Amino acid sequence: MLPSYVPVLILALAALGFALFTLGVSQLLGKPRPNPAKSSAYECGVPPIGSARERFPIKFYLVCMIFILLDVDAAFLYPWALIFRDLGVVGFVEMAVFMLLLGGGFTYAWKVGAFDW
Repeated sequence: MLPSYVPVLILALAALGFALFTLGVSQLLGKPRPNPAKSSAYECGVPPIGSARERFPIKFYLVCMIFILLDVDAAFLYPWALIFRDLGVVGFVEMAVFMLLLGGGFTYAWKVGAFDW
């Protein structure tokens, strides 16, 4: 059983060796030039001004939930479309009910103004 793991062990050693080699070469050739701009926190292109304890508006979370709904919708539609012919009328009715429920959720979000930015 051990001989079957030899290629995996060789690959792991090669990956570890490559990682150590590149870290060593960058340490030898690189010139560290620290300054306050490089040491400051940077995220999403926004300079760190103010407190990190800011409150987000509820519309931010509504948009996140709508994105998750779209993601779940796509995750169910793709496999359904692949086996559509095998499911027949029952599969079509089930997906129609799913789409009606999902469309109702989107309609509700539209009516309460979740899409208004």
